[in-house]
Amino acid sequence: MAISLASLRRGGAAKPPRLLVYGVAGVGKTRLAAEAPNPVFLQTEDGLGGLATPTFGLLRSLDDVLGAINALYEEAHEFQTVVLDSLDWLEPLVWRRTCEVNKWIDIEQPGFGKGYLAALDTWRLFLDSMTTLRDERGMAVILIAHCDIRRFDSPETEPYDRYVIKLQTRAGALVQEHVDAVLFANWRISTVKTEVGFKKQVVRGVSGGDRLLHTTERPAYLAKNRFGLPDSIPLDWPSLAAGIPFYTPESTAEGAP
Repeated sequence: MAISLASLRRGGAAKPPRLLVYGVAGVGKTRLAAEAPNPVFLQTEDGLGGLATPTFGLLRSLDDVLGAINALYEEAHEFQTVVLDSLDWLEPLVWRRTCEVNKWIDIEQPGFGKGYLAALDTWRLFLDSMTTLRDERGMAVILIAHCDIRRFDSPETEPYDRYVIKLQTRAGALVQEHVDAVLFANWRISTVKTEVGFKKQVVRGVSGGDRLLHTTERPAYLAKNRFGLPDSIPLDWPSLAAGIPFYTPESTAEGAP
């Protein structure tokens, strides 16, 4: 395509968001996604429980996942949000497809991390397909993942542990690049000190029962957002949607749900 000044367009129009929600087990990540407008679930794990929401059922291969995405792209429907639950259960399917293409016994066979590097092309196929649903079908994208605790070697401080997405490191970084927000879900935690004698204290973490969604990176966890969200918000859809331009009244007036 020839490029000229006539091809310039003004940016800034609100698009449906691409969100990655990860966090501790049982905090309510799937329930949050089920509260999004007209969701449909791509399940790689059986995590819906009693939630009554449309789903393609358990997808046991990457071909199944891509087939469901293709159906949402080609067929008429009224779904407004596509939810992948979960990324860390999708990862073995990505590895299996990569091994089939390269005729490997397992992802470790090439050695020196080459298998995981090759798997990034398979990850891109999935991520680009989800972005196509966003760009051409106007669907919001929510990716759900569990969390892991890993050591972080900071160039500025001593190493410390932090919550991260439960994916192979390169895959986790690639997914983060493809989304508009990485949101960490956890219980509100406070600490209490207890005297144990001999002038010693034990520090214990205590959960207050409140569920929070953290939107800005801190030493304890990964997070980011492109919407200017508060650092922490309640873990519920109205609180999240209130800070996303696509769901604001101004955007709704222009055709957003």
